[in-house]
Amino acid sequence: MDRAILVMLDPPNLQTDWIWEELRQLADSAGATVISEFHQRRSRPDPAYFIGRGKAEELYEEVQSNGATLVIFGEDLTPTQQRNLEDAVTVRVIDRTQLILDIFAQRAHTKEGKLQVELAQLEYLLPRLTGKGTEMTRLGGGIGTRGPGETKLEVDRRRIRVKITDLEKELLEVVQRRSVQKQARRKLPFPSAALVGYTSAGKSTLLNTLSGSDVLVDRRLFATLDPTTRRVVLPDGWAVLMSDTVGFIRNLPHFLVAAFRATLEEVVEADFLIHVVDASHPEMRQQMEAVNAVLAELGVVGKPVVTVFNKSDLLYDQYDLRRLVAEIPNSAYISAQQREGIRYLMDRITNTIKSLLTRVTLEIPYDRSDLVSICYESGRVISADYRTDRIVVEADVAQDVAARLDKYVVRDGSS
Repeated sequence: MDRAILVMLDPPNLQTDWIWEELRQLADSAGATVISEFHQRRSRPDPAYFIGRGKAEELYEEVQSNGATLVIFGEDLTPTQQRNLEDAVTVRVIDRTQLILDIFAQRAHTKEGKLQVELAQLEYLLPRLTGKGTEMTRLGGGIGTRGPGETKLEVDRRRIRVKITDLEKELLEVVQRRSVQKQARRKLPFPSAALVGYTSAGKSTLLNTLSGSDVLVDRRLFATLDPTTRRVVLPDGWAVLMSDTVGFIRNLPHFLVAAFRATLEEVVEADFLIHVVDASHPEMRQQMEAVNAVLAELGVVGKPVVTVFNKSDLLYDQYDLRRLVAEIPNSAYISAQQREGIRYLMDRITNTIKSLLTRVTLEIPYDRSDLVSICYESGRVISADYRTDRIVVEADVAQDVAARLDKYVVRDGSS
């Protein structure tokens, strides 16, 4: 197990306690033992050493005195900064993105997840391949001065680009297979919801509570990487397909979002979102903003959202929660762990489903009486009149189902 020193800048007039705690949790989730923390108070990173050359020398002394095997920076490093720092401290130096990628690599269990992690790792590595000396350049531009051919560095880069292309093709095949599965699932008479939220907000616990399933629940960050879908039955017979997705985090790298777009398609395809918020976190609003930033990058802004303020049992005074629920439309506060407030949340979900339904009047022949059952399962039947030659049904159904029933819709409202 690596013995790690954590390093981060503490800009003046910025509260960084929660960011330090998040970095500690990330290191723990990756399996590192944190033996020391190194603070540097400055407003912006040094372009060569991030913390400055003098501080890099101090960091080397701390590495030596503590027997550290790894230095973890809480922000992203440029290739130059990372190379200079490794030369200065003489042990491995990784940045925040590398740390997250390492956790993802440990958590990925499906073929799709492993492909996505490998693709993200290679895309991160490619611009960081560097060499030293004249071997990296051509000797000249004329005959006899072109050099012996590709350097090892150029070969490595070419191989990585080829591997990236192969991985992208393989992931595309996975996405196409998932698309077929999704099309089959969309034929089911249930709307779909995606659980989204900051990592460790309690999405998996909530899915277990609502569905009675046993999705992995772990306090470590990014415990859920591969999406899980369960059918959740709501009061009065309503039902919804609910998917648990990978947790978000502040400043999630764009290429990481792109690499995991196939997994995050659950969010894109969902009829509505359930945004799970850790109400006990001191920087709750900043976490909500981080989630909304990723949702905007995915292009899903505008979908109906149920906001769930979770972990209410950890708050002594719940006045602020009541104020938040009054302030934010379609929201509820709960404790998924203690099963408190679940009925009110289910009411919020039910009302959201109702808002997605459309009213239809149908004339259904008896040889297609199975469509009546679909009306009952996918929404609410207002009336069903069994006549001699047909069944006249008035119902509120999901929009996808309404499209499938279009052939039997009464256009003028008469029958």
